[in-house]
Amino acid sequence: MNRVVITGMGIWSCIGTSLDEVRDALYQGKSGIIFSQERKDAGFRSALVGNVPKVDLKPYVPRNLRNFMPEEAQYGYIATKQALEQAGIDEDYLAKHEVGIIYGNDSVAEATMTSLDKFRQATSTVACGSGAIFQSMNSNITMNLACLFKLRGINLTASAACASGSQSIGLAALLISQGLQDCVVCGGAEENNMYGIASFDGIQAFSIRESEPEKASRPFDASRDGLVPSGGGATVILESYEHAVKRGANIIAEIVSWGFSGNGDHISTPNVEGPARSLELCLRNGGIDPKQIGYINAHATSTVIGDRREAQAIAQIFGERTVPVTSTKSQTGHEMWMAGASEIIYSTL
Repeated sequence: MNRVVITGMGIWSCIGTSLDEVRDALYQGKSGIIFSQERKDAGFRSALVGNVPKVDLKPYVPRNLRNFMPEEAQYGYIATKQALEQAGIDEDYLAKHEVGIIYGNDSVAEATMTSLDKFRQATSTVACGSGAIFQSMNSNITMNLACLFKLRGINLTASAACASGSQSIGLAALLISQGLQDCVVCGGAEENNMYGIASFDGIQAFSIRESEPEKASRPFDASRDGLVPSGGGATVILESYEHAVKRGANIIAEIVSWGFSGNGDHISTPNVEGPARSLELCLRNGGIDPKQIGYINAHATSTVIGDRREAQAIAQIFGERTVPVTSTKSQTGHEMWMAGASEIIYSTL
């Protein structure tokens, strides 16, 4: 089996729009959470949100092609541009080599709602616009990025809710390890608007600690009262070790193992067995002794039940051994479909 390495990373998030900014924010304990009056006025129970800057693609993407790109694809584009640059992969290389893409996404709410509103108001389907059909596909990120960067390898969207970003990386690593791909662009992106998460607010999933936005997301804390939504884009470039060495790439980290599982129980409420099994599979597949693990960046979203079950799963696998466990969501909020990818970057930085 081939070894799998990371040779490039890129990120656009509420705590920074470059690797340097994000690294500084992480070490300084900076929070990217704000109170949004716009959301409060719109009827949200909780107006807390990650403050993700909008992306200006005018210098990079022609107007006719931007028309196909909803918010999440824009985040994915800028993160991928950064990652390819760090990996030293340019247009000439992409033209001569097969590079694939597996990217996480699980919502197209704003694009879908906007086109339907235009249709209803005009009572004409023409009003939807020429880009609406592509913007409203769950695969909009992979198909846009594949066309813009000329990626000719595997093209796949990982749609697995909050695990979408990490699933994309695990799947890419699996393909590379088996020799089916040499290089894959992978990651996750999340639209950061009211349409995508209004229903979460409706079921009271969000923290209402509005007087202290920067302290509202508090994973594992005894007084946690819900998650804080956020978004953006995060990309990592995976390659086989041999491929990376052959082209003289700088190796940032190695993906040693991965584990996939579902709890097979409830659609939203996690149990202990699901996450425990994924941890167990990851350790077993990589031939790793739990004693070798020096740090865990937990999924912990700051929900009462979710954090408790995850802590129980970690304890079940690691037993009495003390392993440092934190969750970077205390600074970023829950970046949803992007989280699994962004948190690999946070841990690497």
